[in-house]
Amino acid sequence: MILAVAVLLAVVLKAFFVEAFYIPSPSMQPLLVKNDKILVQKVSYWGSGTPQRGDVVVFEDPGDWLLPSEKGVPTGPVQSAMSKVGLFPTGGHLVKRVIGVAGDTITCCDDHGRIEVNGKPLDENGFISPQQSCDGPEPRTCHWRAGPVPAHHLFVLGDNRGDSADSAFHLCVNKEIPCRPGDEYIDTSLVVGRVFARVWPADRFSLVHRPAAFDGVPTATRAAGAG
Repeated sequence: MILAVAVLLAVVLKAFFVEAFYIPSPSMQPLLVKNDKILVQKVSYWGSGTPQRGDVVVFEDPGDWLLPSEKGVPTGPVQSAMSKVGLFPTGGHLVKRVIGVAGDTITCCDDHGRIEVNGKPLDENGFISPQQSCDGPEPRTCHWRAGPVPAHHLFVLGDNRGDSADSAFHLCVNKEIPCRPGDEYIDTSLVVGRVFARVWPADRFSLVHRPAAFDGVPTATRAAGAG
Protein backbone atom coordinates (compact mmCIF):
# COMPACT_ATOMS: atom_id res chain seq x y z
CA MET A 1 0.00 0.00 0.00
CA ILE A 2 2.77 2.42 0.95
CA LEU A 3 4.64 1.62 -2.26
CA ALA A 4 1.51 2.21 -4.33
CA VAL A 5 0.96 5.60 -2.70
CA ALA A 6 4.61 6.53 -3.27
CA VAL A 7 4.39 5.61 -6.95
CA LEU A 8 1.15 7.56 -7.32
CA LEU A 9 2.71 10.62 -5.72
CA ALA A 10 5.72 10.29 -8.03
CA VAL A 11 3.47 10.13 -11.09
CA VAL A 12 1.56 13.24 -9.96
CA LEU A 13 4.80 15.11 -9.24
CA LYS A 14 6.17 14.27 -12.68
CA ALA A 15 2.97 15.19 -14.49
CA PHE A 16 2.33 18.51 -12.78
CA PHE A 17 5.26 19.75 -10.71
CA VAL A 18 8.84 18.45 -11.06
CA GLU A 19 10.68 16.13 -13.43
CA ALA A 20 14.29 14.93 -13.53
CA PHE A 21 16.44 15.05 -16.68
CA TYR A 22 20.08 14.47 -17.58
CA ILE A 23 22.25 16.59 -19.86
CA PRO A 24 23.21 14.69 -23.05
CA SER A 25 25.70 17.16 -24.56
CA PRO A 26 28.09 20.05 -23.77
CA SER A 27 25.80 22.65 -25.42
CA MET A 28 24.98 24.39 -22.11
CA GLN A 29 28.48 24.64 -20.67
CA PRO A 30 29.63 26.05 -18.33
CA LEU A 31 26.31 26.01 -16.44
CA LEU A 32 25.47 22.41 -17.32
CA VAL A 33 27.96 19.78 -18.44
CA LYS A 34 27.34 16.43 -20.07
CA ASN A 35 25.70 13.88 -17.72
CA ASP A 36 24.64 16.49 -15.14
CA LYS A 37 21.31 15.69 -13.54
CA ILE A 38 18.79 18.53 -13.33
CA LEU A 39 15.33 19.20 -11.95
CA VAL A 40 12.69 20.97 -14.02
CA GLN A 41 9.70 22.70 -12.43
CA LYS A 42 6.47 23.15 -14.36
CA VAL A 43 4.52 25.47 -12.05
CA SER A 44 5.90 28.69 -13.57
CA TYR A 45 4.26 27.92 -16.89
CA TRP A 46 0.84 26.95 -15.58
CA GLY A 47 -2.15 28.85 -16.94
CA SER A 48 -1.02 32.06 -18.60
CA GLY A 49 2.60 31.62 -17.45
CA THR A 50 5.09 31.41 -20.31
CA PRO A 51 8.87 31.08 -20.64
CA GLN A 52 10.75 34.35 -20.14
CA ARG A 53 13.97 35.60 -21.72
CA GLY A 54 16.89 34.12 -19.82
CA ASP A 55 15.06 31.02 -18.59
CA VAL A 56 16.83 27.70 -19.13
CA VAL A 57 14.13 25.39 -20.42
CA VAL A 58 13.75 21.74 -21.32
CA PHE A 59 11.62 20.99 -24.37
CA GLU A 60 10.65 18.08 -26.55
CA ASP A 61 12.50 17.55 -29.82
CA PRO A 62 10.61 19.46 -32.56
CA GLY A 63 11.39 16.50 -34.81
CA ASP A 64 14.79 17.17 -36.31
CA TRP A 65 16.92 18.86 -33.64
CA LEU A 66 18.29 15.76 -31.91
CA LEU A 67 20.82 13.35 -33.36
CA PRO A 68 19.98 9.64 -33.04
CA SER A 69 22.80 9.27 -30.51
CA GLU A 70 21.21 11.96 -28.32
CA LYS A 71 17.79 10.35 -28.12
CA GLY A 72 18.78 8.42 -25.03
CA VAL A 73 16.29 6.14 -23.33
CA PRO A 74 16.52 4.23 -20.05
CA THR A 75 18.09 0.80 -20.39
CA GLY A 76 16.44 -2.17 -18.71
CA PRO A 77 12.93 -2.64 -17.29
CA VAL A 78 13.71 -1.12 -13.87
CA GLN A 79 15.09 2.14 -15.28
CA SER A 80 12.24 2.32 -17.77
CA ALA A 81 9.64 1.92 -15.03
CA MET A 82 11.39 4.51 -12.84
CA SER A 83 11.50 6.95 -15.76
CA LYS A 84 7.75 6.68 -16.29
CA VAL A 85 7.08 7.85 -12.74
CA GLY A 86 9.78 10.52 -12.71
CA LEU A 87 12.30 8.67 -10.54
CA PHE A 88 14.90 8.23 -13.28
CA PRO A 89 16.33 11.17 -15.31
CA THR A 90 14.75 11.37 -18.76
CA GLY A 91 16.54 11.74 -22.09
CA GLY A 92 15.29 12.55 -25.58
CA HIS A 93 14.76 16.24 -24.81
CA LEU A 94 16.78 19.41 -25.31
CA VAL A 95 17.85 22.10 -22.87
CA LYS A 96 18.60 25.67 -24.04
CA ARG A 97 18.33 29.25 -22.84
CA VAL A 98 15.43 31.41 -24.03
CA ILE A 99 16.79 34.44 -25.87
CA GLY A 100 13.67 35.70 -27.65
CA VAL A 101 9.94 35.38 -27.02
CA ALA A 102 6.99 36.17 -29.28
CA GLY A 103 7.53 39.38 -31.24
CA ASP A 104 11.24 39.72 -30.42
CA THR A 105 13.90 40.43 -33.03
CA ILE A 106 17.35 38.99 -32.34
CA THR A 107 20.47 40.36 -34.04
CA CYS A 108 24.02 39.04 -34.01
CA CYS A 109 25.97 41.05 -33.26
CA ASP A 110 26.73 44.69 -32.31
CA ASP A 111 30.15 46.33 -32.62
CA HIS A 112 31.21 44.76 -29.33
CA GLY A 113 30.16 41.24 -30.36
CA ARG A 114 27.02 41.22 -28.22
CA ILE A 115 23.69 39.72 -29.25
CA GLU A 116 20.88 42.28 -29.33
CA VAL A 117 17.23 41.65 -28.50
CA ASN A 118 14.87 44.37 -29.74
CA GLY A 119 17.88 46.63 -30.10
CA LYS A 120 19.26 46.07 -26.56
CA PRO A 121 22.69 44.38 -26.34
CA LEU A 122 23.00 41.53 -23.83
CA ASP A 123 26.00 41.26 -21.51
CA GLU A 124 26.27 37.47 -21.38
CA ASN A 125 29.88 37.19 -20.21
CA GLY A 126 28.82 35.86 -16.83
CA PHE A 127 27.19 32.68 -18.10
CA ILE A 128 28.18 31.73 -21.68
CA SER A 129 31.36 29.97 -22.77
CA PRO A 130 34.09 32.40 -23.89
CA GLN A 131 33.81 33.35 -27.56
CA GLN A 132 36.47 34.65 -29.95
CA SER A 133 34.68 37.19 -32.15
CA CYS A 134 31.10 37.48 -30.93
CA ASP A 135 28.51 35.96 -28.61
CA GLY A 136 26.84 34.23 -31.55
CA PRO A 137 27.23 30.62 -32.68
CA GLU A 138 30.86 30.54 -33.73
CA PRO A 139 32.32 29.22 -35.91
CA ARG A 140 29.22 29.43 -38.12
CA THR A 141 28.64 33.18 -38.38
CA CYS A 142 28.52 36.38 -36.35
CA HIS A 143 26.17 38.13 -38.76
CA TRP A 144 22.51 37.13 -38.71
CA ARG A 145 19.06 38.39 -37.80
CA ALA A 146 16.03 36.43 -36.61
CA GLY A 147 12.44 37.44 -35.99
CA PRO A 148 10.03 38.74 -35.23
CA VAL A 149 9.53 35.50 -33.29
CA PRO A 150 6.09 34.04 -34.16
CA ALA A 151 3.31 34.01 -31.59
CA HIS A 152 3.55 31.11 -29.11
CA HIS A 153 7.15 30.39 -30.10
CA LEU A 154 10.66 30.89 -28.69
CA PHE A 155 14.16 31.54 -30.01
CA VAL A 156 16.68 29.58 -27.93
CA LEU A 157 20.47 29.29 -27.77
CA GLY A 158 22.90 27.07 -25.92
CA ASP A 159 25.36 28.78 -23.56
CA ASN A 160 28.17 26.97 -25.39
CA ARG A 161 27.49 28.83 -28.62
CA GLY A 162 30.16 27.06 -30.68
CA ASP A 163 28.77 23.60 -29.94
CA SER A 164 24.99 23.85 -29.81
CA ALA A 165 22.40 22.76 -32.36
CA ASP A 166 20.03 25.57 -31.37
CA SER A 167 17.83 28.19 -33.04
CA ALA A 168 20.79 29.93 -34.68
CA PHE A 169 22.02 26.58 -36.00
CA HIS A 170 18.65 26.02 -37.71
CA LEU A 171 18.41 29.59 -39.01
CA CYS A 172 18.54 29.91 -42.81
CA VAL A 173 21.64 32.10 -43.20
CA ASN A 174 23.74 30.03 -45.62
CA LYS A 175 22.19 29.17 -48.97
CA GLU A 176 24.57 26.21 -49.31
CA ILE A 177 23.20 24.50 -46.20
CA PRO A 178 19.73 22.92 -46.49
CA CYS A 179 17.26 24.43 -44.05
CA ARG A 180 13.55 24.86 -43.46
CA PRO A 181 12.32 28.42 -42.81
CA GLY A 182 10.72 28.62 -39.38
CA ASP A 183 12.58 25.58 -38.04
CA GLU A 184 14.61 27.90 -35.83
CA TYR A 185 11.66 28.57 -33.52
CA ILE A 186 10.33 26.33 -30.75
CA ASP A 187 6.60 26.03 -30.15
CA THR A 188 5.88 26.81 -26.49
CA SER A 189 3.64 23.72 -26.35
CA LEU A 190 6.84 21.62 -26.51
CA VAL A 191 8.30 23.18 -23.36
CA VAL A 192 8.30 20.81 -20.39
CA GLY A 193 9.38 23.37 -17.82
CA ARG A 194 12.12 25.59 -16.41
CA VAL A 195 15.39 24.22 -15.02
CA PHE A 196 15.61 25.31 -11.39
CA ALA A 197 18.32 23.08 -9.92
CA ARG A 198 21.40 21.10 -10.85
CA VAL A 199 21.35 18.19 -8.41
CA TRP A 200 24.06 15.75 -9.49
CA PRO A 201 27.01 15.33 -9.12
CA ALA A 202 26.51 16.40 -5.53
CA ASP A 203 29.57 18.67 -5.53
CA ARG A 204 28.01 20.68 -8.38
CA PHE A 205 24.61 21.18 -6.74
CA SER A 206 23.22 24.66 -7.32
CA LEU A 207 20.00 26.50 -8.02
CA VAL A 208 19.55 27.93 -11.51
CA HIS A 209 18.41 31.55 -11.79
CA ARG A 210 17.48 33.89 -14.62
CA PRO A 211 20.48 36.20 -15.33
CA ALA A 212 20.13 39.96 -14.87
CA ALA A 213 21.46 40.41 -18.42
CA PHE A 214 17.89 40.13 -19.72
CA ASP A 215 16.51 42.87 -17.47
CA GLY A 216 15.38 45.93 -19.36
CA VAL A 217 14.97 44.33 -22.79
CA PRO A 218 12.28 46.44 -24.54
CA THR A 219 8.89 44.84 -25.10
CA ALA A 220 8.45 43.63 -28.66
CA THR A 221 5.97 45.49 -30.82
CA ARG A 222 4.54 42.49 -32.63
CA ALA A 223 4.85 38.76 -33.19
CA ALA A 224 5.15 37.33 -36.67
CA GLY A 225 1.95 35.64 -37.75
CA ALA A 226 -0.01 37.16 -34.87
CA GLY A 227 -2.19 39.26 -37.18
